[in-house]
Amino acid sequence: MPRPRNQAERRAQLIDAAARAVISTGATALKLRDVAAEAEVTPASVLYYYADLQELFSAVFEHAAATYFGTREEAIAAAEGPVERLRACIRSGVPWPGAGERSTRLLFELFPVALRNEAVGRAHRVFVDEQTDLYRQVLADGEDLGLFTLGASPRALARSFVALEDGYAMDLLIGTATAAEIEARLLDHARAVTGSPAFA
Repeated sequence: MPRPRNQAERRAQLIDAAARAVISTGATALKLRDVAAEAEVTPASVLYYYADLQELFSAVFEHAAATYFGTREEAIAAAEGPVERLRACIRSGVPWPGAGERSTRLLFELFPVALRNEAVGRAHRVFVDEQTDLYRQVLADGEDLGLFTLGASPRALARSFVALEDGYAMDLLIGTATAAEIEARLLDHARAVTGSPAFA
């Protein structure tokens, strides 16, 4: 690992190294020495910046979630009108090959940590709420403009989209669905939820 100019840079390098190690080994099997080896430092160097592996996991999750959410937010903001924004919301949540699949795999590998790590659990709840709110706003806008006919509250339907994304992402990660198939399923759900022929 190149010598950092400051502590913030070293922490960022350790987060990146830990993320790579989580993807290759899995959070449940990962040891401090694995992260240190990936970062090309000693375990003591890792502990200088993070009290333990759990604290580092929390930092990795928060960084990954913020990056993932920011990408989605930008994609939706670039689309015009509720129909195209809902399409963008769906497409940006699909784990496409490459960076999308890697970021999804990283977050999924860290989900078990949220069950026992209070900080990661809180970060996960915020992450879900943020994604739900993306869908909620788009659905509410479409309903207000008379483009969508919703059978439930925008928030309830938004949460169902996020839950479906998680389930379908697992299908992809275990090899039982492709990214294109997941997008098609979510567009089918959009048609059922909104009553809009635009998603046919």
